[in-house]
Amino acid sequence: MALDVSKHSRLMNQAQPKLSLLNRGLCLWIFLAMALGLLLGLLFPGAVASFQTLSIGSTNIPLALGLIIMMYPPLAKVRYQALPAIMNRPRLLLLSLLLNWVIGPVLMFGLAWIFFKNEPAYFSGLVLIGLARCIAMVLVWNDLAGGSSSWGAGLVALNSLFQVFAYSLYAWVFLTLIPPMLGADSMQLKVPVSLVAQNVAIYLGIPFALGALSRPLWSRIKSPAWFEQKYLPFVAPFTLVALLFTVVWMFSLKSEVIFDLPIDVLRLALPLMLYFSLMFGISYSMGRWLKADYPENAAIAFTAAGNNFELAIAVSIALFGLNSPQAFVGVVGPLVEVPALILLVRLAKYLRSRHQPGSTLQSQGT
Repeated sequence: MALDVSKHSRLMNQAQPKLSLLNRGLCLWIFLAMALGLLLGLLFPGAVASFQTLSIGSTNIPLALGLIIMMYPPLAKVRYQALPAIMNRPRLLLLSLLLNWVIGPVLMFGLAWIFFKNEPAYFSGLVLIGLARCIAMVLVWNDLAGGSSSWGAGLVALNSLFQVFAYSLYAWVFLTLIPPMLGADSMQLKVPVSLVAQNVAIYLGIPFALGALSRPLWSRIKSPAWFEQKYLPFVAPFTLVALLFTVVWMFSLKSEVIFDLPIDVLRLALPLMLYFSLMFGISYSMGRWLKADYPENAAIAFTAAGNNFELAIAVSIALFGLNSPQAFVGVVGPLVEVPALILLVRLAKYLRSRHQPGSTLQSQGT
């Protein structure tokens, strides 16, 4: 028994991330990054506005780079040869699809109807967020919570395929077909499939390709052991650094909007907070009911709880314009999602310690 304990301690020490200090205080750093972004936008509005022009279409280049760098380390860690194994758990796959493409959109539609049925612009903006399933930052939340990297990558890839082909149809169903049935006006929307595909290619395709190539490339150039023991610990801090940069950038770009309409920000934050909390709670509970282990369950829960705010903003701008209320809602989405998901990461770790006492190891892609 003493030998087993000693071995377990060595494994625990090996699994500790190098950025443990940053990781432990991540909630504080996130809120400081939010405050710094708001302060920069307030004190240097001209400089921030000039940087905002660094865009191609609706894609802001610095923000896209931050998100790609942020996603790369979790995707590089994935053992892609293990991805087919998730097909052996059809009940969990069906659960994820049910959460993402039935429960999530319906829940957001319901919350938007309750809070903003008499304000069509805010209502439609929230619905567009609910339809955009997360394919980017979910990998970061899953990684921080110790979820399965293979399950996270597999579910994100599955959602990206559904998103390309289903988003336009869903937008028509939830904003054109259903509202008249409830006595509201319909919106004649046509979401270009090319816009959705472009978003998926930028925010998922690029980091996915880089991550998939890293392990075989560096394992051949150096060795598999070098990749695991040297390269992955070296690139791991880039996730959190890029996350903080992204938060500062987002808040600085939108500080003027936040200060101009603070009451509306708070009004929109309430249904969004309810959505993130309910989706995580529903997903985690259903995963436990299906006897998913913690790494699998965390990946499923965070995939269901997060949303693709980049796509929601891009679609809102394309359909309603840069200064539209729908685009404003798209901006408020990530401002609420980032601190909400950070708190859910802490909740997930607490639940893991409660259900699996003594468990501190992070998933390595099992």
